[in-house]
Amino acid sequence: MGKGKGKTQKASPALASPASSSSTGFFPFARYTSVVGVHTTLLTFTALFLPRTTFLFELTKPTLDPELRTSRDRPQHPFLEDLTISPVSTLLCLCAGAVLLQGWWGGWMRNWWIEYALQGTGDQKKLEKTAADKQRGASLRNAWVSTLAASFVLHIVLVLFGAPLASHVLQTYLLALLISLLVVFSPAYSLGPPRLSSDTQSVVNRMTWVRLFAEFSIRTPVERAFVYPAIGTALGCWAGIVSIALDWDRPWQAWPLTPAYGAILGYIVASLFALTANVTRYLADEHVHSLNAAKKNT
Repeated sequence: MGKGKGKTQKASPALASPASSSSTGFFPFARYTSVVGVHTTLLTFTALFLPRTTFLFELTKPTLDPELRTSRDRPQHPFLEDLTISPVSTLLCLCAGAVLLQGWWGGWMRNWWIEYALQGTGDQKKLEKTAADKQRGASLRNAWVSTLAASFVLHIVLVLFGAPLASHVLQTYLLALLISLLVVFSPAYSLGPPRLSSDTQSVVNRMTWVRLFAEFSIRTPVERAFVYPAIGTALGCWAGIVSIALDWDRPWQAWPLTPAYGAILGYIVASLFALTANVTRYLADEHVHSLNAAKKNT
């Protein structure tokens, strides 16, 4: 019993929700701003230019037989041609780029989550940080497994919301995988996937997921960086689906191009909105602290 209890106490500081942290706790203002800028810029590049890469074009783009072209092949801007000629290839490129970018972004988010949750003296924080770093490999593996599992669940959700059931199966799954990469990986890597065990750590973990993604109760800047992009992705994907129903008969309306690009756009806009909200709150807290310090000195 004593040995098991020691293990639980050792893992908790790095993985539990930093609910008790004050609103003015650890906040990497400069790093967070620069990383969000790089992340959103690279996501934009991935969405617009990665499917147009010549090397990937030769590997993934099919050669279309002119006799198979339909009335959907309307004149469009040359820039869109490479993005719409093969929705499967485009979605593959988007997912490949998201794997790399979300893996990088998830590492930053995990570090910030841990540093925000750590409490105690400097030596205690170092010990807890070292213990959390030792679990990085297992956390990364669990995060990718959770992301893959969530993609199958999201595929079912998309079908229930009207995606084709018998046709376009690969396209629908690639959209589900893209959404899972954008929404699930970072929190799963930082918080750990929800566990069904009855131990204290698992209960806290489940309640944290419920609080963030069901109740949308945000307590820290790191949590805001998790939740806002997830909401933006869902709203962007939903908004992108609306254009498919329009009777315009354009190549870019092919399933699931517009919901995929809507999800990415929603993620980027929400990430920038989370950055703005975090910076605003940070500067407001700093202003209040400076006023309180001035009152104490007078």
